Amino acid sequence: MRSFHLVGKRGAEGAKITGRPQRIADTVAGISVAGLMLPEAVAYAAIAGLAPERAILAAIAGGLAYAAVGRSRFAIVAPTSSSAAILAATLAALPGTAADKGLMATMVVALVAVLFLLAAAMKLGSLSGFIARPVLRGFAFGLAITIIVRQLPTLLGLDVHAGGLPALAGAILSHIGAANPASVAIGATALALLLMLRQFTKLPAAPIVLLAGIALSFATDLPQLGVRLVGPVAIAIELPQWPTFSFAVWSRLAQLALPLALILFAESWGTIRSLALRNGDTVDANRELGAIGLANMASALIQGMPVGAGFSAGSASEAAGATTRLTACVAAIALLVLVLTASGLVARIPEPLLAAIVIAALSHSLAPRPLRRLFELGRDGWVALGAAVAVMLLGVLNGMLLAIALSLAALLRRLAGVRIDELGRVGQSHDFVSLATHTDARRIAGVAVFRPGAPLFFANADVCVGAVTKAAAALPAGIAIVLSLEQSDDLDSSAVDALAELDTSLHANGQTLHLARAHDNVRAILARAGLDRLFAGAGFSVADAVDAFDREKTNDHAT
Repeated sequence: MRSFHLVGKRGAEGAKITGRPQRIADTVAGISVAGLMLPEAVAYAAIAGLAPERAILAAIAGGLAYAAVGRSRFAIVAPTSSSAAILAATLAALPGTAADKGLMATMVVALVAVLFLLAAAMKLGSLSGFIARPVLRGFAFGLAITIIVRQLPTLLGLDVHAGGLPALAGAILSHIGAANPASVAIGATALALLLMLRQFTKLPAAPIVLLAGIALSFATDLPQLGVRLVGPVAIAIELPQWPTFSFAVWSRLAQLALPLALILFAESWGTIRSLALRNGDTVDANRELGAIGLANMASALIQGMPVGAGFSAGSASEAAGATTRLTACVAAIALLVLVLTASGLVARIPEPLLAAIVIAALSHSLAPRPLRRLFELGRDGWVALGAAVAVMLLGVLNGMLLAIALSLAALLRRLAGVRIDELGRVGQSHDFVSLATHTDARRIAGVAVFRPGAPLFFANADVCVGAVTKAAAALPAGIAIVLSLEQSDDLDSSAVDALAELDTSLHANGQTLHLARAHDNVRAILARAGLDRLFAGAGFSVADAVDAFDREKTNDHAT
């Protein structure tokens, strides 16, 4: 297996473990993750209204397919809560029998796979660059809270269903008095045991708690106490038959597959990138698109569910100390062995215990430190917080889209509110720095140097020109105005027009405009625009522009 590039704290630790100890560590981590994959698969199949075995098979096939192609050492590709919810809504909107809807679900998964593979082939992974790191941190925080709240009805033994997170939270609070004491006791005890095992030992906590829950189920008549059990799981792999759907049905399936693909991309890339950032790993968006596409195709071939890199399973893999993708392979194989050899035991697992395992896997993702750090830096804190709130209130896809819009709005606000600094020379050097922050800098006689603090483009060009025009109006005629464009590697038409207007205005007042630190693209667009005077006065450094002005002044005095 090709090794994964690891840097950073956990990555450095993983890189030191080689050979047999590394394989042992990944094997233990994989078995631990399998203890989470089982309860998640059962829960998400119930959300989608499908048999548990479809989710289990999808987790096995999808996990192995991703491990063969993907590059994240933490990603566990399996059914996710968000995709299960959208699949349920998709099937509810389509007419047909239960068998028809089962086949429709398979075809939707296949269409999702095709969309991912096409996106990878077209190199659309660059679109992930619009998802800023603060957005990913907020996304991870909000998604963790969302999944935890959705597990609370199962842990409390409540039969509560609602669409959005606020409605679900309200329904839980309004029915809290009807919570089943036995379910609460099992869930709370399992959660406490999971957290203690994780804190004080290196033992795989989830399998231990699962075994304890199965033992309790044999010792006590839990259904008599109102505690729901997983129930029988029958694994039978059958290749899907090509459906005889009408064009209208295929068209409807294609329309519904697109939002499902988007939600899987948002959740999967958010998870993969968040875990990579947290551990200093390197991932490639295009490769991840292709890997998730292949995982969904594998799931479709065995009539599974849509799969993606779920945040809870990925977090569990990280917490278990995964160092390579062997963890994902072991988790998938362990899950297969579990359901083939111990299906009777699986049927006896209490559902509140499953909810506790999911909650415990996400508990460390609720640490507020990453968000608090952004506020301490004074950068992007509100963007991250907005992303978290958006995911909780609007769902994963709409929340991610709103968070991206917030990050772009913050960027435009920062660029549009450009600050203009006046520069001065440090001693006799070629260094020109802001007069406002460097007391040792001095103005040059007969020259005023200004620098926009951001690239010039349509949103800030007029503001920049206005600020320079106002500052130049207070200066005497005959002075040279130098505008440093070091932040602008290119200019759009609005910026070109604004510079032309500034040049005309200053020339009319007896002042001259020189452009400094003009990049080649800037000089080229000035030449194409016919701005010969600006092109001729465009230099590569502020010092060159000032020296050129001094030479002109010396020549004028000589004549």
